[in-house]
Amino acid sequence: MIYIDPKTLDRVNKWLTPTFDASTQETIKELIANDPETLEDSFYKDLAFGTGGMRGVMGVGDNRINKYTLGRNTQGLSNYLRQQFQGKDISVAIAFDCRHNSKELAQVVANVFSANDINVYLFSDLRPTPELSFAVKFLNCQCGIVLTASHNPPEYNGYKVYWEDGGQLVPPQDSAIISEINSLEYHNINFEAKSERIKLIASEVDDAFAKASIENGSFNTSQQAKDNLKIVFTSLHGTSITMIPRVLEAAGYKKVTVVEEQATPDGDFPTVVSPNPEEPEALKMAIEIAEQQGADIVIGTDPDCDRLGIAVRNAQNKMVILNGNQAMVLKTHFLLEQWKNAGRLNGNQFVASTIVSTPMMRKVTEDFGVIYKEGLTGFKWIAKMVKDFPELEFIGGGEESFGFMVGDFVRDKDAVTATLLACEIAAQKKEGDSSMFEYLQEIYHQYGHYSEHLISIVKKGKKGAQEISEMMAKMRSNPFTEIGGSNVIRIEDYSKNEAVNVKEGTHSQLNIPLSNVLIFYTEDGSKIAARPSGTEPKIKFYISVNTKTETTIEETLQKKINTITADLNVD
Repeated sequence: MIYIDPKTLDRVNKWLTPTFDASTQETIKELIANDPETLEDSFYKDLAFGTGGMRGVMGVGDNRINKYTLGRNTQGLSNYLRQQFQGKDISVAIAFDCRHNSKELAQVVANVFSANDINVYLFSDLRPTPELSFAVKFLNCQCGIVLTASHNPPEYNGYKVYWEDGGQLVPPQDSAIISEINSLEYHNINFEAKSERIKLIASEVDDAFAKASIENGSFNTSQQAKDNLKIVFTSLHGTSITMIPRVLEAAGYKKVTVVEEQATPDGDFPTVVSPNPEEPEALKMAIEIAEQQGADIVIGTDPDCDRLGIAVRNAQNKMVILNGNQAMVLKTHFLLEQWKNAGRLNGNQFVASTIVSTPMMRKVTEDFGVIYKEGLTGFKWIAKMVKDFPELEFIGGGEESFGFMVGDFVRDKDAVTATLLACEIAAQKKEGDSSMFEYLQEIYHQYGHYSEHLISIVKKGKKGAQEISEMMAKMRSNPFTEIGGSNVIRIEDYSKNEAVNVKEGTHSQLNIPLSNVLIFYTEDGSKIAARPSGTEPKIKFYISVNTKTETTIEETLQKKINTITADLNVD
């Protein structure tokens, strides 16, 4: 018999009261009788907010996504909004993706807001997450919600919260809202909808978002260049099918092949192992079509259309997938060139990225005389930079996990506009008898050859969370002194915002919010970051290596990565 902690049993018993519907109680009783391990994982803690809001497995319990956990969040958020915007007629915008129960859960959230006398703009059907960020500002809302679990497996769903600037929650709003939520019991939730406060929206926001995307993602590409570019696009059964084909066509790109087998929104994601464009398998079908058609570029987006994967032809004319760092560097360099050529750079612009992304971003940005800013993982921190530095113009920014944002009309990673930007680069380079791949090699030749590798280790449930915590604790108490045959010269611990110069034994402060991240820098320029995911049961190790040699580049970089991976000794 599996032991269940008495505190967990207390949580379970609260859900077996009349506050919860009969179906929920019946499911709990079945878990008690037949699956006590799942029961414990469903109830042992409250599902927490992470870098991307609240995300988790759907089901009954405090540690699951369901009408009650989302209802409690929404009730707490309603209370906070009424405190912060006293005397205002408060409005929120709500969107949802293709996942199972997303539409129904979005309606639950809308009902709770309306029950609390808050006006709701609810998208009538699934829409990309970046369009929700846009809608918050476009509709002058105080808040926005999107029901999504991004690229997680089918059993997941989630709840992302946006503030009035269109960016995701950041301090101090996040902790204040969490405190408000934690002060509530489930019986405090008001589910009684006021239908007159809920307005369905569609074309008016779609039209405005598409127009803004084209304005921000277009860079004087000739129509001939657009006509000559062959594009293969897959939505991976997600929301991007509602917007990306429309935007590409309106921007002048006619030769777009949509992967029909993956075009229908489907929360089971039946044609892929994972709907994550970071995984090469997800783009396999699109790449096969591209090879058959002789296409120039493949674009694939995740279910909520905030990340995109890109494949282009290499020097051997074969389609290869760009990793997130490569795609980010290409887009950033191109944007900086466009701004420079237009005479728009005057020292008051900035580009942003994250602490686990490639160091190449800093080198490229600063070479153009543009300010470079770095934040924690998650686009909410980039959006916060845009908000915190209104005197500076935001050119663009990205992160290694396939997200990019062009300009500040959206305050989140935006695969719609980033797709158009990628096509602009590909079209212009092809017109100039070059390619995106050759363009990347030119950038490497100028700034040095960089290569990155991600190790992602899944540790599920309560036991997994403890194992991840122990791994981080071990690296802090007994830090690496050498990695990959090179001495560690600097250690950054973001849990206490401290940097250690290993050679000199000196300590300095890091000016960034606290986070459970460790970064090691070595003498040969390598960078190794360890970070538990904020939204998934994973710990991630981000490895970046570089070389200035012009021969045996790939072999040299891969050897470095292999040596570092072996030294980390993680599984």
